[in-house]
Formats: sequence, structure tokens, C-alpha cells
Amino acid sequence: MAISKALISLVVLSLLVLDLAQAVQTNQGTSSTLPSTTPVKPMDCGGACAGRCSLSSRPNLCKRACGTCCAKCQCVPPGTSGNLEACSCYATMTTRDKKRKCP
Repeated sequence: MAISKALISLVVLSLLVLDLAQAVQTNQGTSSTLPSTTPVKPMDCGGACAGRCSLSSRPNLCKRACGTCCAKCQCVPPGTSGNLEACSCYATMTTRDKKRKCP
């Protein structure tokens, strides 16, 4: 009888440890600098990128690249070019060839 109680306790404890390990792993993948209680409002990437790419000679290509960057960074610098200091994540993304990815 004592062995079965010990076995049940060991199984329950193992499940709790596994659950805790999974929670820690999930939180490491979604770390942010904002407090966890602050909800992050999703950005309107379509509208922001349309404005950013309005003067581009290749607007479809510009909007596609901008949309990818906006989805990852949740920000787009103001204006049609430059102003990269407003969004450091957007400014530092690069292609495989080490060229700036975001327009």
C-alpha cells in the first residue's frame, strides 16, 4: 500500500515538473520588454506599409517586404524613407546577403 502511494506521488510530481518545464520553455520564446500585464495592440501593417511605400518605384515589392518586417517588429518608421531610428528592429533586419531587408 505504501509503495502504491509513493508511486502515485512520484507520477504526480513528474507531471508537475514537466508542466513547469513546458511553461518556462514557452515563456522564453515570447519574451518581451513590456510587462506581461500590458496587452500589445496589433499594428495595422497594411496601412502603415501603404504609406511607407507610396512613393516607391516598385510598390508591390516594397509593401511585401514592409509587411514582413512590420509583422515581425510591430512597427514601421514614419515617412516614405529614412527615420529608421524610430524602429530599431525594422532597421536591423537583413537578407541572406546582409542587405537591409526593410524599405
